[in-house]
Amino acid sequence: MTTTDTLMAAVREGKVSAVIELVTDMTTEERRAAVPELKALRIELRKELWSNRARQIRPALHAAGAACHSGAAAAAAWISGSEMAWAPAAPPVLLNLLAYRDRQWQADVAARLADRPESAGVPFALMSGLVRLSGCAVPTTDSYVRGWLNSSTTTWQLSGPLLAERLGRDAHLVPLVNALFELDDIGWRLEWTYGQDDAQGWIPALAQLTEQGLLDRRTMIDGCVARLLRGGSTVDQRAFLALFKALSPTREEERERTGDWMALATDAAVAIAFHAQSVLTALALDGELTARQLAEMSRGVLFRPEKKLVRAQLVLLGKVLRASPSEASALLPAVAEGFGHPDTDLQERAVKLVERWAGRADQGARDEMLASAELLSGALRPRAAAALGVVPEALEAGTPEVYEEILPPVPLARRVDPAPETVEELAEEVGALLAARTEDVAVFERVLDGLVRHTYRDHEALVEALRPVVAGRWWYPEDGPRASADNNFRARPYGVEVVLASLFDGVKPSTLHKALRKDGSQRSDCVHAKLERPWRARLYETAYRLRTEPLPFLLSTPTWASGLLEAGELVARLGEYRRLGAPVAEADFAQALRRVRHDVPADPDASVGTAAAATALGTPEGDRLAALLTAPAPAAPAAEIVGTESRLLVRTGGVPELRSRELPPFFRPLGAPVDPTERGQQCYHWGFPAYPHWLAILPGERETVAARLLAVVSAGAVDDIPLEVGYLPLLAESPGPVGDALLLSVAYGAGARRAEERVAAVDALLVLAASGQLDTDRLGELLGRLMAMGAVKPVRVVECVRTAAATGACGTVWGLLRAALPALLAGPAAGTAAARGVGDLLAVAAECVERAGGRGELPHLGELAARRGGSRLLTQARRLHTLLTEEAASAATT
Repeated sequence: MTTTDTLMAAVREGKVSAVIELVTDMTTEERRAAVPELKALRIELRKELWSNRARQIRPALHAAGAACHSGAAAAAAWISGSEMAWAPAAPPVLLNLLAYRDRQWQADVAARLADRPESAGVPFALMSGLVRLSGCAVPTTDSYVRGWLNSSTTTWQLSGPLLAERLGRDAHLVPLVNALFELDDIGWRLEWTYGQDDAQGWIPALAQLTEQGLLDRRTMIDGCVARLLRGGSTVDQRAFLALFKALSPTREEERERTGDWMALATDAAVAIAFHAQSVLTALALDGELTARQLAEMSRGVLFRPEKKLVRAQLVLLGKVLRASPSEASALLPAVAEGFGHPDTDLQERAVKLVERWAGRADQGARDEMLASAELLSGALRPRAAAALGVVPEALEAGTPEVYEEILPPVPLARRVDPAPETVEELAEEVGALLAARTEDVAVFERVLDGLVRHTYRDHEALVEALRPVVAGRWWYPEDGPRASADNNFRARPYGVEVVLASLFDGVKPSTLHKALRKDGSQRSDCVHAKLERPWRARLYETAYRLRTEPLPFLLSTPTWASGLLEAGELVARLGEYRRLGAPVAEADFAQALRRVRHDVPADPDASVGTAAAATALGTPEGDRLAALLTAPAPAAPAAEIVGTESRLLVRTGGVPELRSRELPPFFRPLGAPVDPTERGQQCYHWGFPAYPHWLAILPGERETVAARLLAVVSAGAVDDIPLEVGYLPLLAESPGPVGDALLLSVAYGAGARRAEERVAAVDALLVLAASGQLDTDRLGELLGRLMAMGAVKPVRVVECVRTAAATGACGTVWGLLRAALPALLAGPAAGTAAARGVGDLLAVAAECVERAGGRGELPHLGELAARRGGSRLLTQARRLHTLLTEEAASAATT
């Protein structure tokens, strides 16, 4: 038996100690000779990552390969191999085996391991051990420094020395700490504390080491400021600001960095800007900031949207002007930067400063302020004009512009492109579809139809074209079907994945058949199941037929991206099926019927002619299509709003056409009445990527879909549950009547927890308005009721309406708020406290009236405006009341 055979026997038995003894006595040539056998075993074990055998062998294999590779690059690659991380050799074992190598080789391996990403899982003990053995300079790579951070804390014990004491004994402390300032996403580690002792944390430890002189103070302070200037994640910024504060910088150290603080106050994240502003405020009040520097800083800060920052800066400017009135010419033009702030309270603060100190400013400063005064709201312009010694008309730039509502273009109906002609084109589109986060219905449908068509034409060619695209997917059968794939597909089809898996034998036909039958017999326990089951059934059926009886093409591929299918196209497809003698698939045909247009065509005789053509086919499917085309259009189900303690929902009647026995069982639940009090309507599980397809299942019936999802959407506002409401713009773009369910969906979206969800509500609002389908009075009434009952927070709605107004839809927003505000103002007018954000809603309403015009009385507004006080609610109530009164008076005079 050769030395290699003996070594491989020990490796296969998992005997690490025997491997160490054998390798130690082997010559360099014998070690090289064993490498091919070790590589072959490594490949063999890749097929059984989780087996007990593999876990037993890998530590010995890991150790033997590390010792036998003669090149540093090869040894490092072997040591850091991804599959070795499942059961590696212990770092002391590897260090013992590599200790005999020369120092240059050890340093090379250490550098290569340190260059590996942290996700490679190379133990820090191994890297640092090689650095110690070789005596090389410590690596400062991302992986090494993060490993040092972890190892310095994971070895901590309650009875041991404090972190600062242990770090102080580290010979590589200085370069490793300096490297911390270069790492991203490091803040969460620095913020950790260990145990109940606050001193057992990185930030206090680094501050203590700096105080002891083990770390250079200037380097630490400069590093913190540089990190703050560089920006980054909120956690990183917070951690380095905390470290800077822990270093307790002196006033001299702060003054040396005045330019840095000015930059941070202008551009940094809010928390950092606040600290920079506080530092500069102290310098300014002590006379250590010149008027030019203060003016430059103020221009940047007053341009920011954060109200607290702007308010604090105006207070600072007022204090400096009181102390040094002679600086008015330098500072007041900077104050005028606040004229353009969207918050009118802050505009008024800036105007008050100008009113008080404009007399001390020279003509050049006055001219600058006059140019900025045009940005003020209409109510503040006369005051600014009087302070600057000009008539109010001087602030009007030429002839007043006639307001024009700006709305987005009405989305045009998109046709679904034909399926890709070649398998190569189809493979490209499949790859793009798999990579997409949210599926586009038109793309999905043409890809699905393309898979069916090309399977029917040439299954082998399609598989070869798709193999590079799908290789490595979780279901891809490298060495035969995977049981886990069948289990997963039994629960969900994962969109087009189930069809692709069927093509590659990655899922059993019996699994597909059982899943299809289960969808037909299972009760619908939640709104998602009712909407998703037809979509799931069609995918399971398509995947199953690809393996058993391929279809020539899909009957249900829509004509339009909305999901609508032209009846003439369906007749032509049924005719081709009859010519080919192809059996019709149940779910496919049922979906096709639900997608056929029900609206009246331009030619009154077209529907009759299409029905006659369908009858002429002489098939049961043709007869069913003809009956559908000649039947009266179904009436919309009756609907009513149902109020509960916390929300408004919609109850609808059933849809007999969807409950017909002619439809497969997985379609029938869609015809059931919607009762918001029914168990299961309050389902909160989310995250399915199928929501774009739900509207395409019932095209033209968006109100039905909206009613079914309303209980779920309301949870995003009422219960603060993060939800996926990206379908709201799709609801707005889809065909069909607009009712209370859709309007309530938009209203709840405006009060959703996350900003991106509220943006989707704004998009839906603007699309409805652009297409002339938005009843602003009704939506405003519903929104007002929801805010008054606490289901939707006004402070969130403020962001939505302000965003919509900023796009140019001021008239639409004013119409909405005009209907919504009375419900919110009734309580405050009677003396009860107003909800947070009502004052801001009044401010947005006033801004819209200033731009788009408005007239008439708003219930309860006059009572609020007549009350004394300086709160934002009363200030904005007076402002809006004045505007409406002036508009009404102007209209009466005209």
